[in-house]
Amino acid sequence: MKKNMLTFAVAATLGLAAFAATAEDMYRGAWYAVPGVSYMNTDSDLEANNGGGAFLKLGKELSEHWDIQGGLGYNRASEDTGIAGVSGRYKQTTLGLDALYMFSRDKFRPFLLAGLGVARNDVDYSHPTLDVDGKKTSWLANVGLGAQYLFNDSFGLQADLRHQWSRASVKVSDGATTASETDTIGNTLLSLGGIFRFGAPAPMPVAAVEPEPAPVAPAAVAPTPEPAPAPVACVPQYETITIEASKLFAFDEAKLKDTSVLDNEVVPKMKENKIFASVKVTGHTDKLGSEAYNQKLSEKRANQVRDYLIAQGIEADRLVAVGKGELVPVVSCDGVKGRKALIECLAPNRRVEIEATRSMEKGCK
Repeated sequence: MKKNMLTFAVAATLGLAAFAATAEDMYRGAWYAVPGVSYMNTDSDLEANNGGGAFLKLGKELSEHWDIQGGLGYNRASEDTGIAGVSGRYKQTTLGLDALYMFSRDKFRPFLLAGLGVARNDVDYSHPTLDVDGKKTSWLANVGLGAQYLFNDSFGLQADLRHQWSRASVKVSDGATTASETDTIGNTLLSLGGIFRFGAPAPMPVAAVEPEPAPVAPAAVAPTPEPAPAPVACVPQYETITIEASKLFAFDEAKLKDTSVLDNEVVPKMKENKIFASVKVTGHTDKLGSEAYNQKLSEKRANQVRDYLIAQGIEADRLVAVGKGELVPVVSCDGVKGRKALIECLAPNRRVEIEATRSMEKGCK
């Protein structure tokens, strides 16, 4: 049984590596909990049946390719010595930390895992004339593979197959003599759990767009012997500043890393030109990742810029933040191969546009 499971693990690993070439990354930096159940194929030296149990893990997305998961597990199995009159159970409690290499950040996320921890192995068998037991706390090591599937930003499923090693001790006593043995054992576990994510970015509120004031009709001019000159039409004037997202944010992040462009080009101009009646901050992203995720990221970036401008003394009622996601690209990069090359090619699409509207054109009164 164990040999078949390990053979399957090796074959599946090769399949995951092939899948990784086309997966899109959607790293969110989320925290999540994984409660679940497990099926245990015990080491033959334990002379126990296959068993099962439960586990609870806490996970964190560290980067585009790495997660960590730590938690507790408990499994037990009934004895299988084949000796008439023997009863009892083998129980294992584990506390460990696993590193997961994620091949994808899309909804389907295959991974490889390796981890270390502590295991408590408890053998407790009884016989009318013999007492077989042993308790051993030792190191724990495991490797395996698995996959996650996310149904939405908050919930998904995780399954993994792992082989774990630890140390177990057994003592056999007939009342007069006692024999003991300590050895390394290897159990194989198949686990299934639910993913409850509570660190995924929430949609940022987009500031409401205030309606433009209705144009005021010019007052009627009383007739005079000499007609007054016709008023000059006042047409709103627009000025747009486009800033590459890389100058403000790290890739796939929404926290401002550099504000020099805003400090030198935007804030002084807005403070000196009160005729900028309204300023719209629009965030744009590239096409990598899902449309919903890119929309949230663009909204969050636009609000970050708006909040920074307010902190520098710009009136909040002059500022509006809008996210356009991936809907308004300036380059397509069709045919570009390789993720790194595609990220570089799509850089112009990752931008923040600041559009200032003058209330009147020069010459209006």
